[in-house]
Amino acid sequence: MKRTGTAVWNGSGKEGSGNLSTQSKSFVDQPYSWHTRFGDKTGTNPEELIASAHAGCFSMKLSFVLGAAGFTPEKIETTCTINLDNGVIDNSHLVVRAKITGITAEKFQECAQEAKANCPVSKVLNTNITMDAALL
Repeated sequence: MKRTGTAVWNGSGKEGSGNLSTQSKSFVDQPYSWHTRFGDKTGTNPEELIASAHAGCFSMKLSFVLGAAGFTPEKIETTCTINLDNGVIDNSHLVVRAKITGITAEKFQECAQEAKANCPVSKVLNTNITMDAALL
């Protein structure tokens, strides 16, 4: 399986702008610029897309790990914060809240750690990955 994303950029790094799109067309020509990345202008940026991808991938992987352990989650909500410092993504922090009937806190932590280590996005990120996981 291969998936694609497309970026079009026009102009210089600080004054220019561009747009981002996905193969599925669920995300089409979304604006991005220096101001959406480092300022407060409306639009997207690579870091928030990485954060969304990591949160989504982790949540799905956790669901699979829980299923293999005999649990069906009612809800998994993951927020990911990507930290860009001096041009380097140096941390991806996952905050996970899950509602799962019948699981112990210890078993949940074990499953969450396995998902964090083995979701495909975690594996591709060359950064420190931290997590705060709790049951609801």
